[in-house]
Amino acid sequence: MHTEAYSPDLPWEGDLDSFDVSRAALFSKDIWRPYFKRLREEAPVYFHQDSAFGPYWSVTSFNHIMAVDKNNRQLSSASGIAIMDADTNLNTSSFITADQPKHGTQRKAVQPVVAPKNLPNFESLIRHRVCAVLDHLPVGQQFNWVDAVSINLTTQMLATLFDFPFEERAKLTLWSDAFTAGVPRRDLEAQAARENTMLECLTGFQEL
Repeated sequence: MHTEAYSPDLPWEGDLDSFDVSRAALFSKDIWRPYFKRLREEAPVYFHQDSAFGPYWSVTSFNHIMAVDKNNRQLSSASGIAIMDADTNLNTSSFITADQPKHGTQRKAVQPVVAPKNLPNFESLIRHRVCAVLDHLPVGQQFNWVDAVSINLTTQMLATLFDFPFEERAKLTLWSDAFTAGVPRRDLEAQAARENTMLECLTGFQEL
């Protein structure tokens, strides 16, 4: 593994084991494209022996990704969709990671609320919230669009769809991040914090 800072030139040096596409630096520095390009060209299905999250497979071509996605009899998402191994001490399930036929049945239960024929019911509310958010953005100074606009508007609508306490909607973002963000398996403190956050989410929705 390369220990120095990644650069766009490194993916073409050494063998495929010399870099790890699970490293956050590739994405925070926006230099991930040539690494995935080399994987697609040389090994679109590749087993990475080591990473902070343990060994993993990377699948980088469209046809292979579709083959994996459609073959839930042999390749299941039930254990989770994060790069890390599932936490055996915290058994949870979600229709997002469920395989068919369970996935289809549960998806149908939530789909009507966002169906095209139902979206006009939210049009005036969405327009009001978008205008309010955009009108309050700072002028003449830098700001984080993701936090101020993308996450803000999304979380507001999720709180509405879930009938979640609007003043507590920031929890939805926190909980979502805990479920989807990978935590290095060697970081026991971070693993424990993530588990506590997930349990808080479970308790919150059970009470709701």
